[in-house]
Amino acid sequence: MVHPLAGKPAPREVLVDVARLRSLYYAEKPDVSDPQQRVAFGTSGHRGSSLRRAFNEAHILAVTQAICEVRKAQGIDGPLFLGKDTHALSDPAQETALEVLCANGLRVFFSHGATPTPVVSHAILSFNRGRRSGLSDGIVITPSHNPPEDGGIKYNPSHGGPADTAATTAIENRANALLPKADGIRRGGIGGELRVHDFVAPYVRDLGNVVDLSAARSLRLGVDPLGGSNLDYWDPIASEYGLNLTVVNRKVDPTFSFMTLDYDGKIRMDCSSPYAMASLVALKDKFDLAFGNDTDSDRHGIVTPGVGLMNPNHYLAVAIDQLFRNRPEWPARAAVGKTLVSSALIDRVAKRLDRKLVEVPVGFKWFVPGLLEGALGFGGEESAGASFLRRDGAVWCTDKDGIIMDLLAAEILARAGKDPGVLYQEIAEELGSPVYTRIDAAATPAQKNALKKLSPEAVKASTLAGEPILAKLVKAPGNNAEIGGLKVVAASGWFAARPSGTEDVYKIYAESFRDEAHLQQIVGEARAIVAEALKAA
Repeated sequence: MVHPLAGKPAPREVLVDVARLRSLYYAEKPDVSDPQQRVAFGTSGHRGSSLRRAFNEAHILAVTQAICEVRKAQGIDGPLFLGKDTHALSDPAQETALEVLCANGLRVFFSHGATPTPVVSHAILSFNRGRRSGLSDGIVITPSHNPPEDGGIKYNPSHGGPADTAATTAIENRANALLPKADGIRRGGIGGELRVHDFVAPYVRDLGNVVDLSAARSLRLGVDPLGGSNLDYWDPIASEYGLNLTVVNRKVDPTFSFMTLDYDGKIRMDCSSPYAMASLVALKDKFDLAFGNDTDSDRHGIVTPGVGLMNPNHYLAVAIDQLFRNRPEWPARAAVGKTLVSSALIDRVAKRLDRKLVEVPVGFKWFVPGLLEGALGFGGEESAGASFLRRDGAVWCTDKDGIIMDLLAAEILARAGKDPGVLYQEIAEELGSPVYTRIDAAATPAQKNALKKLSPEAVKASTLAGEPILAKLVKAPGNNAEIGGLKVVAASGWFAARPSGTEDVYKIYAESFRDEAHLQQIVGEARAIVAEALKAA
């Protein structure tokens, strides 16, 4: 159910007490016997709140020390690029991390201001280009679009993208071993070098090599940074490329009091949510195109006059179609990358383009090798995160980049004379107009664990919403990696089920190329199929 205040300004009573939040960061110590208070270093790093003793100084000390040890074991001995977003806990977490990094003898490039995730990735790859030794890596302190009371920290190795499972597992295990005791954590000494770094200028100057903004100067563009790390980038971008760009909201406030509430009544800087983006959507008729980003700027939200906020799947389809048609220097072998819960419309777009489709499990880390080597021209997720190659076919960055996805929308409008919303409608008329949903269903920890380990044989059904089942997948067809759940495919629709990493629920993703009634039939049968498979398991 949608909260009655969804899409409306945040009332005072929901705002977080920043002073208390930061005080508890230092004062509270986690109870290591409680799994919710231990380090859980997944693909997107460790996230939590000091209000729940899940993101405290002890966590950052342990995680940062673990990263120092893991990078040393991997032979990474170059500088580390450190970024942070504008969440209230990011400043104290950066101070803690710098203390440990310096005591471990690292050379650290950092900024006192906020630095987007894709900018850190770009900095790592730029430094490492042409090097075989002395390679750099990075840390970003961010919980992404999470509510204001949350904090987060994630690691990007020398390939510039999210760390793989082997690295995150090693970091998590070592951090949890360090968490109850400080014996193995180095802090307080001065053995490294802390250098204030200009992240803005190199990234902004290089943008012209990944997007073509030469024809976009006549467009009226609007951007809402949602109080995030991209705020300081837009004026330099507008100046560098002569854009008529208006920043509609320059507020930076750790309570994020300027936000409109998300679907559940919480403050969440989710640029793919029409409720969180309501303020920018209300301004859509003032611009030819508008866009926003989440707090660490790795996600995008595209707003057009005719459509309002575009569904992320819809924009991915348009972006892929336009990029592969207008990047003649891209390798002929460059494929289209998508996660298995992204729209099957992308499959149809790739087929029309005569490009190979690479379907991978959820997590941007699966796109890193392909983007790095040029085997993927584009990699995107249904949650509004994507990246793509430079115009000459070389790697740009290997993490999600919401800024280039924003600017690509301007390039598309300038070149095609039609905004991405109109272009999506044209694609849908030719290839089909899908309806898509994602819902949560209750699950016990035992059921979640069973769902991760299902085999195709556990699915006894032979049809889905009246059609023969064509595939029962527990491994992604693009790389044969475990998906940690199940995907069932029929001719006119599909569903996927995956356990949540943080809640006692599993997520159902479903899509129909018929209509809403067919989609609801798929969802209903998905619940029954998963329940039966779990019962058998």
